[in-house]
Amino acid sequence: MGTTQIIAVVVTAILAGVIGWWFLGKHEEAAELATGSDNQQSATVVVKGGYSPSTIVLKKGVPAKLNFDMQDSTACLSHVVFDRLGVNEDLTKRDVTTIDIPTDKTGTIDFACGMNMFHGKVVVK
Repeated sequence: MGTTQIIAVVVTAILAGVIGWWFLGKHEEAAELATGSDNQQSATVVVKGGYSPSTIVLKKGVPAKLNFDMQDSTACLSHVVFDRLGVNEDLTKRDVTTIDIPTDKTGTIDFACGMNMFHGKVVVK
């Protein structure tokens, strides 16, 4: 086997490992409790290469606002979609886009980018 073939095998093995880790590996998920008072709660999600934090915990029965701080010009992340709420919001119109989240029932409300590649969730407890 020549030097070029050895390099090709090594590069292929490294790429296969990275791809396997990306799709099959266990990745830590950031979670944040919303802040506020008995009358209002809010949380900020930074949109930069994904959603950070990707999980927001809200208190049931307290009106909530989720602020999406757009810091990424990636086309995929230009929209946030809450299927369950019927929300498809363009995040490129302002630096921070606020979305009202219903907290009348406990449960999980999933959200994703416009291409459904990046995901997050709101947990109402």
